[in-house]
Order: sequence, then C-alpha cells, then structure tokens
Amino acid sequence: MVGGLLLIFAAFYTSQKAKSVPEKPFTVDEKTGEALSTSFANEPVSVDKKLLEAPKKQTIPKSPPIRIVIPSLNIDLPVRQAKIVNGFWEVFTDSAGFGLGSAFPEDDEGNQVIFAHARQGLFGPLKDIKTGANITVMTQNQWYSYTVDNIKEVLPSQTEVIAPTEDPILTLYTCSGYADSKRLIVTATKNTN
Repeated sequence: MVGGLLLIFAAFYTSQKAKSVPEKPFTVDEKTGEALSTSFANEPVSVDKKLLEAPKKQTIPKSPPIRIVIPSLNIDLPVRQAKIVNGFWEVFTDSAGFGLGSAFPEDDEGNQVIFAHARQGLFGPLKDIKTGANITVMTQNQWYSYTVDNIKEVLPSQTEVIAPTEDPILTLYTCSGYADSKRLIVTATKNTN
C-alpha cells in the first residue's frame, strides 16, 4: 500500500514539476513547422522592459516595415511583424522581424528594431556594414531612408540598446562573436526628406 502511494506521489510530483518549467522560445521553420536549434533559440531576442512599460500613444493605425534594403551589402529582405511571446520577440527563418512595441518608421521619435539571423540570405552580411551606409525601410505606403552612425557588439543581456529613444532611429540586431555569444547592433539615423 505504501509503495503504491509512493508511486502515485512520484508521478504527481513529476507531472507538476514539468508544468512549472517555462517553455523556452524557439525558432520555427516556416516551411516544415519544425523547431530549429539556432543561436536565437539558445539566447532569444529579449525585449527591453522599457518597451513593455512605454505608454501607447498610437491612435491612428500605423504601417509596419515590410522590407529592408541595404544596397552596400546586397541585402533586400521581407520584414514580418514579430510578436512578443513570454518576453521575447518571435524570430523567423526566412525573413527579418520587426519588433512589435518598438517605433514605426513614420514615428518622429523612438527606436525601430529590426532583427534577423546572422546567416547568408538574412543578416549574415551585416558584419561588413560601414558607418555612413544607407538603409532603406519600406512600409505599405512609403520608403524611409536611414544612415548608419554606430556599429557595436554587446552581450545578449544588454537590452538597453533596443530601448525607446527620443530621436527616430533604426536599430538592426543580429548574432555575432564566437558561438554567437554576442549581438551586433547597428544604429542608423532617420534622414529627413
């Protein structure tokens, strides 16, 4: 009898413990639906807490970015809206992601965050970007032009690089460093037309 109770308790304890472990975000292959083991899966794109706390002033629907072009690197990618899931942005295998909660291209202030995997066909060439390079972001209605003014590497925990800003900037974010242990951050100032 005691042995049966111990078996029931062990099964109950194990099932409850499994429920309490939070599910780790992962990248999903859009074509097969399979979970992928990638650098962002091991250290996903954390959302800066200031983005989650920022007041939402949006009353008129805005246009998210749908394409990013960096001519000097031959980058021309579709951009999809990345929702926040358990405090992390979704990451896509076939496109760049626009971090929902960050600024929109037409905003006069704020940090617009676009990220992608550091591999060929996505943001792999970003490691070769130079200060002064032009970046163009397209929405459904308009193109927006930016000029790169800062390039640096940070640790994945340094989320202040994607925090809201007073000036309108674009931040590109991808993995870098040995075993993707760092993040390459490229910031660009919005050009006025």
